[in-house]
Amino acid sequence: MEDIPYWRANVPKDQWPAECPEFLLNLSERDQQLVGQLDKDYHRLTWPEVKKVIADNQLDRFVRVPSDLRRYLEYNAQLKKEHGSVMDYVVKERLNWIDLKPTDAAPFTDPHTTDIKILYNDWPYGIDERIVHLVVWTKFDLPDDPSTKELALDMRAQIDDYVDKTFCQAVPKENVIWFKNWKALKSIHSVEHFHVMLFDPDPNLIEEVTHGDIPLSRKMG
Repeated sequence: MEDIPYWRANVPKDQWPAECPEFLLNLSERDQQLVGQLDKDYHRLTWPEVKKVIADNQLDRFVRVPSDLRRYLEYNAQLKKEHGSVMDYVVKERLNWIDLKPTDAAPFTDPHTTDIKILYNDWPYGIDERIVHLVVWTKFDLPDDPSTKELALDMRAQIDDYVDKTFCQAVPKENVIWFKNWKALKSIHSVEHFHVMLFDPDPNLIEEVTHGDIPLSRKMG
């Protein structure tokens, strides 16, 4: 098998770039390895594996399919050129929020609040394609416990209750799981959010909670 540089992996030979594209320069060694892996050799995590990753707090095991990671990096580089930062794009174009100032309502208490928005993860991880990956964005803080550097227990309880009410009325509880990324793993800082994954949910539920959202990865084909 022909040995090729990471920046040519998963690209048809007749489309190989002559040199490394700018958006793939200066990647960490780990990202170079991930981008350089062939899609055909990639293992998508199963639902039991996804649940174990979250239960074991090994969130760094969530990575994208190599070709999707390449598209993600290319798209983010373009966003930064056009919008200044990925965060600015998300706030203005995806969340359609004018500012990040929350209302006076206590977190998760008002079912009609404008402080929360549920959208698809635009660039989902390499997981079983029956798993729907959503992101719950909030204007209010999701504080960590200073002593553990992990989500505060009272906030964890509030999120548990919110996820139960929002998703588990229509999806079996064993098919719903949520997590909040470590600060080091967040791709978008300054806007609070946590992730919800659902195994094979009713598409009507997803349509309802996301108000018909379509992830960017799907829009791009």
